[in-house]
Amino acid sequence: MKFRSDPSAIRGSIAPVVTPFTDEGAVDHDSLRSLIRFQLDSGSHGISLGGSTGEPSAQTVTERIAAMRTAVEEIGDRVPFLPGTGSHKLSETLELTAAAQDLGADAALVITPYYARPTQEALYQWYATVAREFPDLPIVAYNVPSRTAVDIAPETVKRLFTDFDNFVGVKETTKDFEHFSRVLHACGRSLLVWSGIELLCLPLLALGGAGFVSAVANLAPGAVARMYELWEAGDAESMAGARDLHYRLHPLVDLLFVETNPAPAKWVLAQQGRIASPHVRPPLITPTAPGLTRIRALLADGGDLTQQLGTQQQNGADK
Repeated sequence: MKFRSDPSAIRGSIAPVVTPFTDEGAVDHDSLRSLIRFQLDSGSHGISLGGSTGEPSAQTVTERIAAMRTAVEEIGDRVPFLPGTGSHKLSETLELTAAAQDLGADAALVITPYYARPTQEALYQWYATVAREFPDLPIVAYNVPSRTAVDIAPETVKRLFTDFDNFVGVKETTKDFEHFSRVLHACGRSLLVWSGIELLCLPLLALGGAGFVSAVANLAPGAVARMYELWEAGDAESMAGARDLHYRLHPLVDLLFVETNPAPAKWVLAQQGRIASPHVRPPLITPTAPGLTRIRALLADGGDLTQQLGTQQQNGADK
């Protein structure tokens, strides 16, 4: 909980790691530990677990809490930990958020309740309940309308940000880039906004975003972290380098969505030996034969970035 008292420090590339499973479908805690070490060694600025890429809706509450515990043990306060604690049930959301708080998470990422399509007033009350229940834990809304069928409006974000000191930000996973701007305009630059859309990660920084929670960090964590660092350096050469990485990441971004995320990413990670199995839980399936053909082609195009040394390793190599 090192960063809990100052959520503004939760910036940069917050890697939303997959939840590894064994071939039989059990949560693979050994592979999860390995993935987190890979992220830390590669220079990721934070870790998230249990967002869409982590297949939370296919897991029990007990499994999700156990995975959070493994992550906390492995991270050890080295970087911020921002677990997803949301569900379509308020009782589960409160139980998961309480566990995250007790385990030492730095903030909780709470998805908008899916399937029910609540109104904006209902969304306000949902997040207000969570914020009141955990006044000492920073709360971050997770807006992903493509999966939840509801879009939290900028005005609702502003109400929450105004009314609750511990409502600190939003992960925006919408391709409507105007929405990003309207959220920041409504709330001011002190609101923390992270992009969950890979190809909007770099553009959001120009608007004053705090960083990104990008699934492509599963495959190329060093490149994604470096893109943020180069932009933040602020000089013309560094910013040009950030743009170069943005475009070089395109093939890996396309790879992620050849079939439903995280199935393609898990297949690549298993091929690289970073997790023991590419297993995804139903209703997802591992990539089909046509999908694998496309994945291999994209990996051949952008795979050099999956081998790129992380920032920490680069610094060591330069000495």
